[in-house]
Amino acid sequence: MSGEERTEPGTEALSGKVEDAQRRLREATQSAESAEKRATSEIRALEADLEKERLLAAKSIEEMREGHERDLRRERDAKEKAIAAAEERLAEIEAHAESAENRVKEAERRAVEAEERVADAEARAREAAANWLREQVTAIRREAADR
Repeated sequence: MSGEERTEPGTEALSGKVEDAQRRLREATQSAESAEKRATSEIRALEADLEKERLLAAKSIEEMREGHERDLRRERDAKEKAIAAAEERLAEIEAHAESAENRVKEAERRAVEAEERVADAEARAREAAANWLREQVTAIRREAADR
């Protein structure tokens, strides 16, 4: 037997250790690959969940924005209706005030006319009384002259 053909007992033990180390390395590599696949899968699932949550949040924000816009439109419409009603009421009040002012002016004009008629009637009454008195005086003088 030559030196190459002979295997030394230490070589066999070393060869067994190498094989065992290679096997453990393969197992560790497989375990690492498996862990990497699980991690990648979990990351993808988390990314999908994150995207789903982002879409839900964006949808929720959009719904809230639309709701706020609807509320603002309703409030603006209500405000515009209230202003229109107030303006209409103000126009009615102004029309009533103008009508009342016209009635007051007409009443004042009639009062002035009535005062003028009363003054004219009093003047005519005084004049008629003065004429009557003059006629009485004239009649008394005639009677006195006839006697």
